[in-house]
Amino acid sequence: MIRTFIAVELDPSFIEKIRQVQERFSGFDLKFVSPEIVHITLKFLGDIKESMVAPVSASLDSVMCEPFEAKIGGIGVFPKPSNPKVLWLGATGNFEALHNEVESVLKPFRFKSDERRFTAHATLARIKSLNKDQKSDFITILNELKNIELGSMQVNRLFLKKSTLTPDGPIYENLHTVYLD
Repeated sequence: MIRTFIAVELDPSFIEKIRQVQERFSGFDLKFVSPEIVHITLKFLGDIKESMVAPVSASLDSVMCEPFEAKIGGIGVFPKPSNPKVLWLGATGNFEALHNEVESVLKPFRFKSDERRFTAHATLARIKSLNKDQKSDFITILNELKNIELGSMQVNRLFLKKSTLTPDGPIYENLHTVYLD
């Protein structure tokens, strides 16, 4: 079984800007995602048999979505600022339509549906713990960065990725690339 998900990769030009944003939160107990692998997950598939890679890839090849421009920026947390668990970077563009198209072409496989409404975002860190004093400082930085703009990028492909979890963080491998047209 391999752990898999479908994602849009961020433009490499954002790596240094992501690193700078993460540095603003370095005084807190967070587990940061390496800036080189920060991405937008369209759908988490979970563990699948290796024999499923080819049919899933073939279905993804039927995604009908034109390439689009996306703006990357804005910082927020899930589930809410008073109880932050995930620090994320926002993304705007035609992501919801792309997500819906991915869901549609994968319907025959009966993957688990997302419980929450899809929100295009890239996880920057998981928040381990914040005491009361830290929470106030954390929210101050969050508010300072909430409207930060990293820039624009073309979304013209998506990836079926394999995720191998290690003590040093996940290792991602592209299993299949889908070019949007």
